[in-house]
Amino acid sequence: MSTTQQTNPKQVIAARVAKEMQNGDVVNLGIGLPTMVPNYLPEDVNVILQSENGYVGLGPLDGDIDPDLVNAGGQPSGILPGGAFFDSLFSFELIRGGHVDVTVLGGLEVDEKGNLANWMVPGKMVPGMGGAMDLVTGAKKVIVAMEHVAKNGSPKILKECRLPLTGVGVVDLIVTELAVFRVTDSGLILEELQNGATLEMVEEKTEASYMVSPDLAK
Repeated sequence: MSTTQQTNPKQVIAARVAKEMQNGDVVNLGIGLPTMVPNYLPEDVNVILQSENGYVGLGPLDGDIDPDLVNAGGQPSGILPGGAFFDSLFSFELIRGGHVDVTVLGGLEVDEKGNLANWMVPGKMVPGMGGAMDLVTGAKKVIVAMEHVAKNGSPKILKECRLPLTGVGVVDLIVTELAVFRVTDSGLILEELQNGATLEMVEEKTEASYMVSPDLAK
């Protein structure tokens, strides 16, 4: 069910990402912020959620929690009528075969060439980049949903990523609580300002070079 109230940055981002979905899209959502996107889908838009751990038709929890039914982040989930389970091989055949219309992932860094770094957190143990590298390559549209700056206030939209990359030139759209950037062959284009944001705020918090769309939405 669609929700219109957004009271924090993550909600603002999730609500804006939801506007990119089209009825019938097969969508893969990364862990964390991206999982909030279905809460903001318009009433007339129904998407098919695919989970890389092996099923389509993810839905909200309904009744008792089944400990064996979890999404790719290990969180309890539900399944809608018509959903299906399959093994990891088939799951990644869907992803690598180009059958996922949209993937929404978080990001640690994105640069002006559409490169994405989102798997190695400095100073933390990580198991590896996982399915993200497959998703950013196989999905038809890649949306990075992230807060505009890191916790220390440093920019996350950079001239060039400094962390190990998840994918090269794979990002199509960047959505933050301040702005929406589209990645093009000519570089980043600032297409929208989120409610309350200004051009000056975006410029101050963005390291990457970008162009401002003549049709900038506010």
